[in-house]
Amino acid sequence: MPVITKIETQKRAGRYNVYLDGRYAFPVSEDVLVRFRLFKGSEVDDNLREQLENADQQSQAWGVALGYISYQQRTEKETVDYLVKKEYDPDTIDAVIARLKEELVLNDKHYAYSYVRTMRRTSDKGPTVIRRTLQQKHVQVNYIDEALADEYSVDQQLEKLAELMPKLQRQYRKETPRLQRQKVQKRLVDRGYSFDVVGEALNEVAFEMSDDDQADLMAPQAEKLWQRYRAQPESQRKMKVRQALYRKGFSGELINAWFEKLADE
Repeated sequence: MPVITKIETQKRAGRYNVYLDGRYAFPVSEDVLVRFRLFKGSEVDDNLREQLENADQQSQAWGVALGYISYQQRTEKETVDYLVKKEYDPDTIDAVIARLKEELVLNDKHYAYSYVRTMRRTSDKGPTVIRRTLQQKHVQVNYIDEALADEYSVDQQLEKLAELMPKLQRQYRKETPRLQRQKVQKRLVDRGYSFDVVGEALNEVAFEMSDDDQADLMAPQAEKLWQRYRAQPESQRKMKVRQALYRKGFSGELINAWFEKLADE
């Protein structure tokens, strides 16, 4: 039976070369060396050698996984994908993932809570966007539901929207009140807030502009549209201008007033 005749330290910290009967045989990590109690004179049959090689693969994959997780929390799926990319075999990956979960280094439920909490504090993203991101990371739906319920309540969403609303109002201050409201609503829904929550938040906000300011805002747009459709018959021309102005949020009264002024001129 082959016997270990030399255990040589590699340049890489924590790695060793094992020699059997005077010839290099295989490398092992310090963890494997200690765990299997290998020393000069130990006998190594084929079965033990296979165990050592498998254990060493797992030890290397364990170190790689810890390095991947150490500087940023990861999900189970992200860690599996990373180990696949590093070309570890499925059995090794399964063993490493099981150990990571057992030692609570990898915990998708904790990840979901931490992710929701961080996004609530540092971003303007709402629950729908957060949910979609976690689903893409293959976090279990029940973990996502629990984390959102505990870490991002409706009251917390309304607080966040109260912060966002003034900024969006300033962005659309040159739009009519109706269009301001529509655009703010769309932006907030796109960011992941439900129509119900956004509607509740919008009810606390006034979108206002005096008739004179709206008339001043509408005049150059109406003139531009009037010129754009100048090739149309007059009735068709008026209809198209009227429809375009209404879509921009101007009231029928303001539009009628503009056409009356146009007729006078």
